[in-house]
Amino acid sequence: MTWNGFQGAAARLDDIDLPRIGAPIGVGEDELHMLLDVEAAGSGFDKTGRPKALYEPHVAYRNSSGAVRAELVRLGLAYPKWGEKPYPADSYPRIALAMAVDETVALKAASWGLGQILGENCVAAGFDTPQAMVRAFMDGEAAHLAAMVSFVTAAKLDDDLRALAALKRPTTGDDCRGVARGYNGSSYATHGYHTRLAAAHNKWRAISDTPYLPAAGPGSIVLPRMRIGRGSRGPLVVIWQELLLAAGYRFDGGADGVFGAATETATKAWQKARGLFTDGVVGPKTWAAAA
Repeated sequence: MTWNGFQGAAARLDDIDLPRIGAPIGVGEDELHMLLDVEAAGSGFDKTGRPKALYEPHVAYRNSSGAVRAELVRLGLAYPKWGEKPYPADSYPRIALAMAVDETVALKAASWGLGQILGENCVAAGFDTPQAMVRAFMDGEAAHLAAMVSFVTAAKLDDDLRALAALKRPTTGDDCRGVARGYNGSSYATHGYHTRLAAAHNKWRAISDTPYLPAAGPGSIVLPRMRIGRGSRGPLVVIWQELLLAAGYRFDGGADGVFGAATETATKAWQKARGLFTDGVVGPKTWAAAA
């Protein structure tokens, strides 16, 4: 199997990719941006167009045995514990050396792309083999992001991310401990991983999201899971306000992304006309009635 220097199409994310890929698990782009910033500084490729990669000798050690492990140890490419030796700036020379010994072990031992998914976690990321995962990552960052969302779901971290999305106050390091532990391991606090997540999350919460309502098929839509109501702001509010306007309800401000008194009044009128509980809160039943 040839690898062409690990260079493929290297397509970058489009703005719409984050809400599109996060929508099926009810996770917003702020939460995805948070992980991407901390894991790969927001970019999935290095300057030469290769997926960002970090070779981890301790991961090679636990994924090998017998003669393969002995040779990797001899070459300095495997050892039992993390942190025994400093990492070089470019992991690819070590990956190439390790691949000459055992390709699968080498690919499993590196973390890849935007989400820095370890090759050994390829199945949780939605791939049968690390080879398939890395080849997909060579093509574009959308595959990196989809793999990260698959891994988050497999690791049962999606609830933690949705909890962050629902916060009504600034995010703290304590809020991020569950995500940090599940994504980075039990030693996350050693590197301040949870506090870096919090800082990144707060940064992206202050930036407007990309409005998105995904298509489920001809004439239908997949609706968001998040509740919105008086005081809510952002792209979901814009989507709801546009639905109200399309249904003939008029209110001050229009689709401005701010769920104020006028939007609440229009929402109650819309709910009453459809026999729904008239509370002015857009939850699952109200979203479903809009489909």
